[in-house]
Amino acid sequence: MNYLAHLYLAEDSPHSVIGNLLGDFVKGSISDSYPSEIRQGIELHRKVDRFTDAHVVVRSSLKLISPARRRFAGVIVDMFYDHLLAKNWESYSTTPLRLFSQKVYGVLTEHHNLLPQRLQQMLPYIIKEDWLTSYREINTIDQALNRISNRLAKRFQRENALLNAAKELEANYQQLESHFHSFFPDLIDYVKRQGEIVGTD
Repeated sequence: MNYLAHLYLAEDSPHSVIGNLLGDFVKGSISDSYPSEIRQGIELHRKVDRFTDAHVVVRSSLKLISPARRRFAGVIVDMFYDHLLAKNWESYSTTPLRLFSQKVYGVLTEHHNLLPQRLQQMLPYIIKEDWLTSYREINTIDQALNRISNRLAKRFQRENALLNAAKELEANYQQLESHFHSFFPDLIDYVKRQGEIVGTD
């Protein structure tokens, strides 16, 4: 799952929101310098990723990606699922997506000092372009995947198959949307169970 889904699955507290987002930025062992709720959020992010990667429906989505882009299928499907969550937000939340997004931006701005440098640098662009709400648009997903493609091209000094990968979404839209609605309730139930387990410690 990508940013929007992880934020949706966070508990309604600033530190949980931060922790569930930081899972994409903090690798390896989790520093004790983070407050416990942020550490729990990072751990939940990692559990969500493992659950997602192993889910049979997600594996079916990965198989829809063309062989030329199969190497990046996980990245592509993660982004597509965020698009599908944003598009179908009202099916999963009573809080309007724009209001939810603004609340997240407020939390990240208020706790700017807790964010890794890379995220601090990204935050003004995330807010200005309203990334979370804009995931509703296929063009936004296309642009996001192309940005990743450009970073990889610079790193490895060659083009890669992520470029224009939103074509995969357009070609398989109905199946991917069906997969998402089958998978996402399972993920929500899984996260609820994790909360119950933590609560019994």
